Amino acid sequence: MEPRLNLAGSPLAAKSMKYIASASRVIIKESTLPPATQDLVMLRASQINGCGFCTDMHTKDLAHAGETSVRINLVAAWREATVFTDAERAALELTEQGTRIADAAGGVTDEAWATAAKHYDEEQLAALVSLIALINAANRLNVIVQQPAGDYQPGQFG
Repeated sequence: MEPRLNLAGSPLAAKSMKYIASASRVIIKESTLPPATQDLVMLRASQINGCGFCTDMHTKDLAHAGETSVRINLVAAWREATVFTDAERAALELTEQGTRIADAAGGVTDEAWATAAKHYDEEQLAALVSLIALINAANRLNVIVQQPAGDYQPGQFG
């Protein structure tokens, strides 16, 4: 399977992707949002958006970081799973509501925000919101061009 458009081969697309990746690296390297939470959030948004490339990437990154297969496999059913902390559950709820904005007339609920704010300080919330927005952008790029999944290797993008 070949993508409809080679994003890395297009100077304009490559440049815009570089900025998305750079913004993501700021969150990954400079925020105090736990790394496992970051990857869980990116995996959940990617699952919702049907982005095979990012789902492949984030499941492999989680496994490479030592995350258990049980937690990785239960991200899609996190509400019924007992393996996530209350803070992770709040982040996953915010991720779902932030990803499904078009599906929910009111966007992110005050309740979801308040629950997340119980577990994360203002800078962590800023990181969480930014990460949700950035992974949604990356998902959409990959879904639109039908970026193939399965070949990602952890650390491949530095």
